[in-house]
Amino acid sequence: MSKIKIIFFLILGFIVYKSYEAFTNFEIGVSDRITEIEEKADFERQGEVIALMMYLGDPPKLNEHLLVKNKSKCLEMKQIAEETSFAYYECAIVDANLRGGKITSINEELEVLQ
Repeated sequence: MSKIKIIFFLILGFIVYKSYEAFTNFEIGVSDRITEIEEKADFERQGEVIALMMYLGDPPKLNEHLLVKNKSKCLEMKQIAEETSFAYYECAIVDANLRGGKITSINEELEVLQ
């Protein structure tokens, strides 16, 4: 009888695990699809993102900005840009308006990344 109980609990645990995995994947999939639809519809939204920003002039003035997926990619791109340019570059978390996977304007710089 104890072997049947062990098998039952293993099957029950597997079912709970698969249910949890299906639910979390559904949540992730829905948010990805919403983002994809917003980009296709040219819908403008506001959010916190990581941006690589280029400053030119004296005093430094924001000239360009680029949406980056993560901190490590931003810092890597910053290093390459500084080696090939005389401009000042900065990676930061910013509150920005986004349209079609691009930053249209920066509302506020929240945190500079090092």
